[in-house]
Amino acid sequence: MREDDLDWVEATEADLHAYPWSRGNFIDSLSAGQAVWVQRMDGQRSGYAVLLNVLDETHLLTLGIHRAMQGRGLGAALLDFLTGNARAGGSTQFFLEVRPSNQSAFALYRRTGFEQIGRRKGYYPAPGGREDAIVMRLAL
Repeated sequence: MREDDLDWVEATEADLHAYPWSRGNFIDSLSAGQAVWVQRMDGQRSGYAVLLNVLDETHLLTLGIHRAMQGRGLGAALLDFLTGNARAGGSTQFFLEVRPSNQSAFALYRRTGFEQIGRRKGYYPAPGGREDAIVMRLAL
């Protein structure tokens, strides 16, 4: 991800999520040197991800596939790239949180080998309150 990707990433994030990351969140990730990626298909932006690497762990902070590009296996391809890159960088574990209401993402993570290891109560903002997060892990 580069600074010239931010308009697209911000718009895509806002379209995908009721409580999106702000442009400032993405700028902070870029500035902090986190692993930030934009996926391209046929030269067009199709997805994005932000990861945090800590020692031998990688944490997926956000991931999105543009709505018009969903259903083509791009989420699985991006996740495969990210986990492979994490493994090559020395990570032995890959973590993420997902909303229980995001069944398509949960199913993707299960299909790609992630296991549910916990739950964070009231982790996400939600209409009328808070929503839990399902914590998932993949051994690399």
